[in-house]
Amino acid sequence: MRLPITIGAILLASLSLNAPVLSAPPVQIVQKSPSNNFNLKQLRINQRLWNSQQIKNYRYTVTNSCFCIPELRGPAIVEVRNGNTTSIRNAKTGEPVNSELLRPYSTIPRLFNLIRNAISSREPELTVTYNPQLGYPTQINIGNLAADAGIFTTISNFEELP
Repeated sequence: MRLPITIGAILLASLSLNAPVLSAPPVQIVQKSPSNNFNLKQLRINQRLWNSQQIKNYRYTVTNSCFCIPELRGPAIVEVRNGNTTSIRNAKTGEPVNSELLRPYSTIPRLFNLIRNAISSREPELTVTYNPQLGYPTQINIGNLAADAGIFTTISNFEELP
C-alpha cells in the first residue's frame, strides 16, 4: 500500500521539476499623494495647534529645492516680530534677500496659506509634514520636483524669540 503512494510522490516530484516556471508580473507600488480631504484636515488640525501657542516672535530657516533662481532656493533666515516679517537674510552671507520673492514663506501663517492654496487648486502632488509639538509645517512638497515642476520647502531651525 505504501508503494503506490511512494511511486506517485516520485512521479509528481519529477514532473514538477520539468514543469515550466510561471512567473507573475512584478507588483508595482504606486505611492499616491494624500487626498485633498486628508491634507485639509491635517492643515486645520495643525493650524489650530499653531494658533493655540500664540507665538508672535520667532525665527526659522527656509530652504526651497526647485529649478528656480538661487535667491528663491535659499537657505534664508526669516525673522518675525509681533507676527510681521522683520527680516529675511541669506543664511550663508547674512545679506538681505528680496522679501517679495520669499513672501509666501515669510511667516508661519503664510506657509499655512501656501498649503491651503495648493489644496484649493487641487494640486495632484502635495505632501506636508508638521511639527508635532507646535503645528507649523516642516516640509511642504508641492508638484513634481523630478519633472522640473515642483518645489520642496523645508522649514528648519525654528526658535521662539523673546
